[in-house]
Amino acid sequence: MQVLERTPEVLSEANKAFDTNPFFEPLTDAQRDQVIGKAGTIEAYTDSEFILKTGDPADFLFVVISGQVAVVVGEGEEQIELTCLERSQMVGEMAVILDEKRTASCVARGDTVILKLAREVFRKVMTAVPEAGMSMLRMLAERLKKTSRPPIHRDFRGDAPIPPVEVLRLIPMAFMQRHRVVPVRKQENNLRLGYCDRMDESLLTLVSQLLPSMKIDPVSIEAAYFEKIMQNYAGDAAAETTTGSSGTYHIDDLLSRLVAEGGSDLHLSAGQVPRWRIDGRILPIAGLLKLAPNEVFKMIAPIMRPESVEKFNKTGDEDFAYAMDKHSRFRINILRDQQGASAVFRHIPNTIFSLEELGMPDVLRRWAESPKGLVLVTGPTGSGKSTTLAAMLDHINRNHESHILTIEDPIEFVHQSRKSLVNQREVGVHTESFSRALRAALREDPDVVLVGEMRDLETISMALETANTGHLVMATLHTSTAISTINRIVDQFPADAQEQIRTGLADNLLGVCCQTLCRKIGGGRVPALEILVMDYAMSNMIREGRTHMLLTAMTTGQSRGNRLLNDDLLKLVNSGKITKEEALGNAVDYNDMSRRLGLTKEK
Repeated sequence: MQVLERTPEVLSEANKAFDTNPFFEPLTDAQRDQVIGKAGTIEAYTDSEFILKTGDPADFLFVVISGQVAVVVGEGEEQIELTCLERSQMVGEMAVILDEKRTASCVARGDTVILKLAREVFRKVMTAVPEAGMSMLRMLAERLKKTSRPPIHRDFRGDAPIPPVEVLRLIPMAFMQRHRVVPVRKQENNLRLGYCDRMDESLLTLVSQLLPSMKIDPVSIEAAYFEKIMQNYAGDAAAETTTGSSGTYHIDDLLSRLVAEGGSDLHLSAGQVPRWRIDGRILPIAGLLKLAPNEVFKMIAPIMRPESVEKFNKTGDEDFAYAMDKHSRFRINILRDQQGASAVFRHIPNTIFSLEELGMPDVLRRWAESPKGLVLVTGPTGSGKSTTLAAMLDHINRNHESHILTIEDPIEFVHQSRKSLVNQREVGVHTESFSRALRAALREDPDVVLVGEMRDLETISMALETANTGHLVMATLHTSTAISTINRIVDQFPADAQEQIRTGLADNLLGVCCQTLCRKIGGGRVPALEILVMDYAMSNMIREGRTHMLLTAMTTGQSRGNRLLNDDLLKLVNSGKITKEEALGNAVDYNDMSRRLGLTKEK
């Protein structure tokens, strides 16, 4: 940022910006000269430079003189651009009026010049010029009108009949599922397009590209009506029976579609229509029929190693990895149930995102740079634990000269040695078990050890011992809160060994990051986090078995990076990223979350 001198050229540009701003239009020339020439500060910003950040105090507002300013929420990969403002537009008046902290960040797009006005100047203008106050009310009303959701169309509520199949077929099922839009009525070249969440220009453009010859008329529909259409339409495709196959000739066909649609998991079950998980929801794949009892194994056997086939035939389930091409890897579990063989494919992105791109807090970077200790990343299946750990390992790999050893089942993200030397071992292929690989790790001179999952008592014990001998150990658990993570580890051991384990945790634990993925409004998912950052007081609580007191310590220690899940969920609701229902569905303390959201219903 650079403060500019008030040269005639700069003042001229500022006056031009004021000419088309309704709030300053009622000011006399003398009043305008007072504001521009004396009261305000003229500042220049370069591309991507922050003018203000979320959480900053509302002590000023500004007018764009030249360039553009993006209003964004979130960080890294989860950053969303709400709007982009141009010359003469004003930013920050709402926060100044309410005297609240900023709820969004403002970033310069290209070289940008602004006129910054202190809060007191704005209030003086509002008081001295009544017409300016009326102009401000009009501007805020127009903004509210733009952001308000139109009422649901009376013809498209939950009890309305579903559209004809020939209308639904105009748009691919996967597109409808991902964007929560659906064609509801067609008259000649006019198509009414129902939407559940919101309709913007970019989404309307995508639909127009699918149907270039049609005029699109968006209407707001009830979410229950959309779900009813999806269930019936998918059911119509799934209802057909077949004695042959589902129409899929090679597993790569389905995996390619999964990647193209941004899905995370593919589910194949005997006697069922293939399904995939998109944005956290399991949905039937349109256009495919039910799988025959022996079809799943026939599709998957060609990509399995002989030893995996042997193990599956012997035990009834098996885990392995598959690289379809250099861009697409999958973690696969094949199992046998009462219908026959079934399989689940988890897509592992080829790109390893950085902690910044994932929008993770800075404390995870500090943990990754620690010379020793234990870091736990926890959460339910599919919550992004592997992605977070991969980002932490990649930070070490790019910035430190270390030996990184991973023990996984199976290997997920593939790390190429950069500044660090990386060895990746797969349980069942390169080693017999997690615990055996951990015992061997102590003789392999590692600096960092990743344990894919602490599944049993022996693995947990070895992980603690490895951290205690001066190594940085990262591991995962399937727990939903920081306190339950610690209790789960201690409770794995017999009563006479629990005091020793509590001491080991108190001495070596750096912190716990619990994460869950929430469905984002408009598509995609966003993580909600609970983070425990260890300090001296918390170590004593764990050592003495007073884990129930950690909640209070986390609440009062948020300045050190601690955060609670319900706090994070509430922020996501307030920033417009997730719905209240999604927050309640992911809350651990339902009643507390309900109270915070202003709801009285209790579970």
